[in-house]
Amino acid sequence: MDNIQEYISSGVLELYVYGALSTEESIEVTNALKEYPEVRKEVEEIEIALQKLSGSLAPHDAQRILNSIKSKLGADSVRRIDPDHGKTTSSGTNWVSYIGWAASILLIAGLFFLLKDNNELRQQLNSEKARNARMEEQIVTARQDAENAQELLAAIRGKEVNRVPLPGQEVAPEAYATVYWNTETQTAYIDALDLPEPPEGMVYQVWSLTLDPLTPTSIGLLDDFTQDNNKIFALENPNQSQAFGITLEPAGGSEAPTMEQLYVLGTVS
Repeated sequence: MDNIQEYISSGVLELYVYGALSTEESIEVTNALKEYPEVRKEVEEIEIALQKLSGSLAPHDAQRILNSIKSKLGADSVRRIDPDHGKTTSSGTNWVSYIGWAASILLIAGLFFLLKDNNELRQQLNSEKARNARMEEQIVTARQDAENAQELLAAIRGKEVNRVPLPGQEVAPEAYATVYWNTETQTAYIDALDLPEPPEGMVYQVWSLTLDPLTPTSIGLLDDFTQDNNKIFALENPNQSQAFGITLEPAGGSEAPTMEQLYVLGTVS
């Protein structure tokens, strides 16, 4: 058990003493009593407190409850009690004691429902805290996305940035991508919003090309393509690129492009 104090304060031990737990829950508490002295001590204190509570309330409330019963049922409907002995004149049954214990049982039942309500309220508060935490996280994420978007716009709008459109090829004529190549920072920003989702186990790989002779050089993979909402990826490109192409490759990428899976291709103007 990771946190004994949290377990003690959860209210389960009070329910155990009241006999309000399921069989499985009672077995769990019984095992905890054997293993953890702190739990055993807490249960003993709860039992002592309840005994004192019921003992102090029973004689105090018994006569009031009895009078209430008399007023509703009529004096003749309730057997008289000998004030000296606390017994009925006919059968000798100690009704004061019984009524006192009935009052104690009602009190314990009230405590049980109060504890139940407190547990439900605690659960509602915990749920509300979790909901607020998620909302705060979403707000932070939105702010970060906005900041990233502003940085990205500033990066691709610079005068030193070459915009290279990559039209779709035979395998995917509807596909389209754009490379924003910053020659000063040697960074290529790939806008892949109009590429189709790659099949499971496949990944897009970006190639820098020189044309004479034709030499492809991988500058990176578009990892986490499905999870990336804006579909813009920043890759380092220190090459003297004359063209860019994107192919579909097995997960992890390939050493050379699979030309049959060339999705988009475009030359640097």
